[in-house]
Amino acid sequence: MMFDFATAGRIIFGPGRLQEAGTLASELGTKALLVTGSAFERAAPLEAILKHAGVEMERFTTEQEPTIGLVQHGRKIALESSCDLVIGFGGGSAIDAGKAIAALMTNGEDPLEFLEVIGEGKPLLKQPMPYIAIPTTAGTGSEVTRNAVLKSEPHQVKVSLRSAAMLPRIALVDPELTYSMPPDVTASTGLDALTQVIEPFLSARRNPMVDTFCREGITRGARSLLHAFQDGYDNTARLDMAFTSLMGGLALANAGLGAVHGFAGPFGGMYPAPHGATCAALLPHVMQVNLEVLDRMENSGNLLDRFDEVARLLTGTQTAKAADGVAWLGDLCQQVGIPGLGQYGLVARDFPPLIEKAVVSSSMKGNPVPLNADDLERILRLAI
Repeated sequence: MMFDFATAGRIIFGPGRLQEAGTLASELGTKALLVTGSAFERAAPLEAILKHAGVEMERFTTEQEPTIGLVQHGRKIALESSCDLVIGFGGGSAIDAGKAIAALMTNGEDPLEFLEVIGEGKPLLKQPMPYIAIPTTAGTGSEVTRNAVLKSEPHQVKVSLRSAAMLPRIALVDPELTYSMPPDVTASTGLDALTQVIEPFLSARRNPMVDTFCREGITRGARSLLHAFQDGYDNTARLDMAFTSLMGGLALANAGLGAVHGFAGPFGGMYPAPHGATCAALLPHVMQVNLEVLDRMENSGNLLDRFDEVARLLTGTQTAKAADGVAWLGDLCQQVGIPGLGQYGLVARDFPPLIEKAVVSSSMKGNPVPLNADDLERILRLAI
């Protein structure tokens, strides 16, 4: 049993804990670049808390998932404004944008020096600016991950800027911030969170410590996602989903993911599709095709047992088998209205370039079984 484990310097979790943000920020800096999503007015309570604590602010808004150009612009604003702290407040896009900006403030303006796949992949040599991550959705777990996903428009792909140094100094997770999420966002981000506790549990890089997070995350996510979708002010369901998202971030940062995210990154670079909705549309079908490949393998170790355990955790039925878990996920996607990938423009002629990009993604390396081109095409045909 040998593994490494790394996470945010400090995790603060619980309803109402946003009120502590001022004190926490004042301990790290005097002027913050506050990175928010397009609904920047939601940050008004945080701005008041920071002002009361004597922390100055420069606001930076990201209207969409972060691009290379956007984080370069954010870096420029932060440096010109003499910011010594970055705070990301919002969904995964805002959290990742803030994470990347904090890293580039101290390591240089060109992300291509450090990006995976399309860049040079150089390591960060300097510690990023202090960074506080405050998620307002329950999905990505980015508040405790070591990477920021950036879109390269010329390459039509999303890739990661990755380093253990990019782990936030503080992850502040307040479930109350997720109450106002609309049902469709609750569904897509919630299924992203559920994916991120299922894929690491099955990952080729799994380890016993991550297994613990995944089991708890799958149980809570499975019992509460539909409730949160139906009633955004269900306190217990929202707390469960925030915790599931946090567990997913801890798990994926230390055990990797799989083919769902292997496809989701390239897909998001080619089509205007939300990341969570993409993962949701893929999840049942990746599970199904993984099982088909597993069935034809001569030596699969204990993998089938793991798929069976996922099914038991999802359904709450101790006699459930892997296929029951796949069916349960498919039913959940239908209940919360997850559209197929065809809704975003995917057509069969685009399968080859999408598969070509997915094969080289870092997430695909964690898939529990090897998938050939026919397997990958079958996933897309099922998900379209």
